[in-house]
Amino acid sequence: MPEKPNAFAIAQQQFFNVADKLKLSAGIRAFLAEPEAVHVFTVPFKRDDGSTQVVTGIRAQHSFARGPAKGGLRFHPDVTVDEVKALSMWMTWKCAVVDIPYGGGKGGLVIDYKALSAGEKERLTRAFARRMAPVIGPDFDIPAPDVNTGAQEMAWIADEYGHTVGHPEPAVITGKPVELGGSLGRGSATGRGLVFCVERFFENNKQSIKGKTVAVQGFGNAGQYAARLIAGLGANVVAISDSKGAIHNPKGISIGAAIEHKNKTDQVTGLDGKEITNEELLQLEVDILIPAALENVITAQNAKKVRAKLIAEAANGPTTPEADAILFKKGITIIPDVLANAGGVTVSYFEWVQNRQRFYWTEEDVNTRLREIMRRSLDQVERTASEHQCMWREAAYRLAIERVANAVKTSRNL
Repeated sequence: MPEKPNAFAIAQQQFFNVADKLKLSAGIRAFLAEPEAVHVFTVPFKRDDGSTQVVTGIRAQHSFARGPAKGGLRFHPDVTVDEVKALSMWMTWKCAVVDIPYGGGKGGLVIDYKALSAGEKERLTRAFARRMAPVIGPDFDIPAPDVNTGAQEMAWIADEYGHTVGHPEPAVITGKPVELGGSLGRGSATGRGLVFCVERFFENNKQSIKGKTVAVQGFGNAGQYAARLIAGLGANVVAISDSKGAIHNPKGISIGAAIEHKNKTDQVTGLDGKEITNEELLQLEVDILIPAALENVITAQNAKKVRAKLIAEAANGPTTPEADAILFKKGITIIPDVLANAGGVTVSYFEWVQNRQRFYWTEEDVNTRLREIMRRSLDQVERTASEHQCMWREAAYRLAIERVANAVKTSRNL
C-alpha cells in the first residue's frame, strides 16, 4: 500500500501557500506554522481483568491568538502526533472563517476504543481527563467529541474535571448531553449549517433552491440532517449512499422513509430506486453534490467526471488539491469544508457561551444565530473569491489566516 500522506505536512503547505499570497512576515509565518503547545501523556487505566494498560494521549493547541483553543477528541489506534497537530491547525482556520473567538485544538488517545468494555471506556476516559486537566479549561482549551467519542465521553470528562477543580464546570467541554449543559440544536448543527450556506449561495445567484437536484454521499448524522433540511426547502434529493451502497431515484427519495430504513437495516440499499455505487453517485448530473462521508473521495482520477454544479463539503477533506484545480477549471463551485461544516463548532461555541452564562437558549434561538453566522460567512468567502479570482477554498483560507495573523500582529511584535 502507498504510504499515507503526512497530514501535518499538508496542513503546513496549505498555510504557506496562502501566507505567501498574504505576504506575512517571517515571524508570523514561523509562529503559525506550528502549534503553540503539544502535550503528550502516558495514560494508565485498569482493564476488566485487573491488569493495567498504558496508552498515549495527545492534546495539541495550535493558537490562542483569538481565544481559547477548541477542538475534538478522537480515540483511535491510528491517532498520531502529526495528525493531531494538523487537525488543530485546521480548527484554527475553521473558527476564524466563521469569526468565532477561538483558536484550534485537537486531541486523541492511541487505542482501539471500540474493543473496550463499557467499564474500560469510562475508566480510560476519566484517566485521560485527569491527565488533561492542567492544560484544558473554559478559559484556555475546550475539547469536544470527534471520532469514536460522543456525549457520554464528554459527560465523563466534564464530571472528572469538576472533581479535579473542586466545583462543577460544564464550560470545560462541549458536545455534552442536554441534561448536563449541552446545547439544543447541536445534533443537527453540521448539516443545518451546510444547508444555510447552500441556501445563501443560490440567493446570492438570484436562484431558488426549490427544485434543485441533490446527491448526498454519506448518510450518517451530517448527511441525514443535510438531506432532511434541504428537502424541507423544496430541493429534490435524488441519490443517497452509505458505505454499503447507494440509491438513485430521479423522482426523488423520501428522506423520512430513508432515515427510518437506515435505522432499521443499517443501510440505504433496499429503498425504492436504482442501486448504484458511491463512485457513480459522485458522477451524477445534479445541481448540488454533498460529500458527507470520508476524506479524499473526489480525486484527480474522478474529478473530470463530476457533473454537479455546486459541491458543499459536509465531510472533512473530501476533495484533493488536484481535484480542486480540475473542478475550478470546469467552473464548479465548492463550498469548502472549513466553511460548509463549521456549523458544528459554531453551535459548540453557543454551548460554551450558554454554560458560561448559566443561561440557556431555545432551539429556535440557536438555529437563528447559526443561520446569521453561516450566511454572513458565506458572503465574506464569496466576496473574497470574487475579488481575488480564486477558488472558494483559497478564499476561506485567506480570510481565516489574515484574521489570525492580524490578531498575532496586534498582540505580539512578530
